[in-house]
Amino acid sequence: MRRIFSGVQPSGALHLGNYLGAIRNFVRMQDHYEAIYGVVDLHAVTVWQDPAELAPNTREVTAAYLAAGVDPKRSIIFNQARVPAHAELGWLFNCVARIGWLNRMTQFKEKAGKHREKASAGLYVYPALMAADILGYKATHVPVGDDQKQHLEFARNTAEKFNQDYGREVFPVPEPVIMGAAARVMSLRDGTKKMSKSDGSEMARLNMTDDADTIAGKIRRATTDPDALPGPDVLDDDGNLPQEVRDARPACYNLLGIYAALTDESWHAVLTRFEGWGFANFKTALTELAVEKLGPIGAEMARLRNDPAEIDRILADGAERATAIIDPVKREAMDAMGFLRS
Repeated sequence: MRRIFSGVQPSGALHLGNYLGAIRNFVRMQDHYEAIYGVVDLHAVTVWQDPAELAPNTREVTAAYLAAGVDPKRSIIFNQARVPAHAELGWLFNCVARIGWLNRMTQFKEKAGKHREKASAGLYVYPALMAADILGYKATHVPVGDDQKQHLEFARNTAEKFNQDYGREVFPVPEPVIMGAAARVMSLRDGTKKMSKSDGSEMARLNMTDDADTIAGKIRRATTDPDALPGPDVLDDDGNLPQEVRDARPACYNLLGIYAALTDESWHAVLTRFEGWGFANFKTALTELAVEKLGPIGAEMARLRNDPAEIDRILADGAERATAIIDPVKREAMDAMGFLRS
């Protein structure tokens, strides 16, 4: 049996990067794995979340899963806080993992920035909770982008150390499912920065809930440069876009990359089709494509937002199914560690 676990934080508006980098892949992977998808609200509160927004944001991520095509009958969809074993296993793994491992985590350094001493302890030990998410379901595979490879390695190290320390093969060592270049979606206003829900400008991102007019307006105003679109001669011998080429025209290659990701086409195919085009015509083509792909998802999310009871029912059902899997694993881990339990 092959099983995957992955999740998205309910910490604000979902955008094109979330869709291409994660949610679209969730839809595809449910055809090949036993799939468990969390709305990871416990992770979200490692940084400040407005209490009035956490529940609506949790429903919003759930609506995005459903609208994009994740089937709650074939996959398990739940929010993390409904399944206490995540936090319980997270604590056990805090006691197995090493400080040195945590000190090497670059994401903590990026999120904490210059205010490391003021960051929450939860943000620091975040990887142990992520390890619990994965190992608690004995997931065999985890979809990862570039920014999550360290966290998976932490989970792998934790599984290996737990098994070694307690002399039992409680946890399988999960393998990565590497996500491709589609996960690399940059800001529409600055092609050197990743598209982010925390960006102060709404014009910097395409939200999954944007309607056709909003999508058109954002793409029309997206940053470009004065030159015509390049051809496939800029690619290396393997058909990849060299970093130095991307760096020379970041806004240009961001828009071309979005087009390629939305169509599932190679760089070579897209560059061949649009070689020599001006940005005005290309933006028209990109707008039509984005509206075609994102429009129905946004409309379905809007419908689901009007039925929160249905979303809550799906989350409750998913939590019950998730608990049935993770609780026996937690008990197995506690028995290995020697806890006295009823």
